[in-house]
Amino acid sequence: MSALRRVRKYFISSQVYEALRPLFFLTFLYGLTPFHVVRRKMGESYLKMSCFGVFNIFIYICLCGFCYISSLRQGESIVGYFFRTEISTIGDRLQIFNGLIAGAVIYTSAILKRCKLLGTLTILHSLDTNFSNIGIRVKYSRIFRYSLLLLIFKILILGVYFVGVFRLLVSLDVTPSFCVCMTFFLQHSVVSIAICLFCVIAFSFERRLSIINQVLKNLAHQWDTRSLKAVTQKQRSLQCLNSFSMYTIVTKDPAEIIQESMEIHHLICEAAATANKYFTYQLLTIISIAFLIIVFDAYYVLETLLGKSKRESKFKTVEFVTFFSCQMILYLIAIISIVEGSNRAIKKSEKTGGIVHSLLNKTKSAEVKEKLQQFSMQLMHLKINFTAAGLFNIDRTLYFTISGALTTYLIILLQFTSNSPNNGYGNGSSCCETFNNMTNHTL
Repeated sequence: MSALRRVRKYFISSQVYEALRPLFFLTFLYGLTPFHVVRRKMGESYLKMSCFGVFNIFIYICLCGFCYISSLRQGESIVGYFFRTEISTIGDRLQIFNGLIAGAVIYTSAILKRCKLLGTLTILHSLDTNFSNIGIRVKYSRIFRYSLLLLIFKILILGVYFVGVFRLLVSLDVTPSFCVCMTFFLQHSVVSIAICLFCVIAFSFERRLSIINQVLKNLAHQWDTRSLKAVTQKQRSLQCLNSFSMYTIVTKDPAEIIQESMEIHHLICEAAATANKYFTYQLLTIISIAFLIIVFDAYYVLETLLGKSKRESKFKTVEFVTFFSCQMILYLIAIISIVEGSNRAIKKSEKTGGIVHSLLNKTKSAEVKEKLQQFSMQLMHLKINFTAAGLFNIDRTLYFTISGALTTYLIILLQFTSNSPNNGYGNGSSCCETFNNMTNHTL
């Protein structure tokens, strides 16, 4: 029994920084953040920036730059070991170039925008005081378990994928160069860990918004079950809310609860806006490279399955299709993780407005009604929103946008293949010559 308690203790966290310890250990190791979580003698945890963290980031920048540029100059890639055509060569170079930009943006943000990330976490930490003012002590065990499970899930998927790809190459006596191995490994792993960081931060916003919504719902429940006279008296503000890992320790008047909820909501929106400034360019590059890989991988698979491919490769059709399908699924998971992480926080924020207006219709107190009207105005002007450099919003509408663009580009690529005399292979006409012939014929 004592051993079970000891194990369970590792999965319980009561501080925001302690809950993020596994995540920041991995981001610190990969050079994605210059911070790591340390604990003071009194038991309180905090983020500490170290010289090694900054030096580690520069090491990764140099390593990524060297490997990507070497692979680009030598024209080598993992895809190139499977087959080489004019379209695949263009796709490889675009992916390497986009991967170089993505690595530069992610690692540059880790240095130049580190204060934004630190500011976000500082606000989240300060929210503990605001929650305690309305009788809530937040436990971070759920956030800790979420980050731990997300990291384990990502590491397992990447581990199986890497082992499968390299065993497949070795089985056919194909030995990738060091630069190709590093670009392949770093691109997938760095992107996955950066996505984990975003998802955990977005989940932190979602949990706090859930608490605020439950606080207001509980207040509405009290008004439904008690008379107005009983509600306006000093009373215990909230009942025990085990599902949200919090409990009541003080008594508050409804107007004070609403005022504190307004301040908490304002801080959450401020933290989300600061986090968006940190992640915005990272998300743009990650979604761009994911879309590019999905387009070309889907084209390679469709071309093979439709029987239009005349590729010369050591690999069997099953191995060929499996490799590109797995890589495509890997980046589909990446996009889904980003969109769903953002969408859940946005939806929780949108629910607050409905609850506030429900309270506004039920209250008879002038003071409480005034506070609710102020809260309603705040909700109109302060909203949680994540964007990719302001170019598009990161929500479920992105699925429709990507699906439309993916379909368009796949049709264009398949038309190039079908209109080429040699299906785009061998010494026949190139894709550019095919396009020129099509244009001249149209004119």
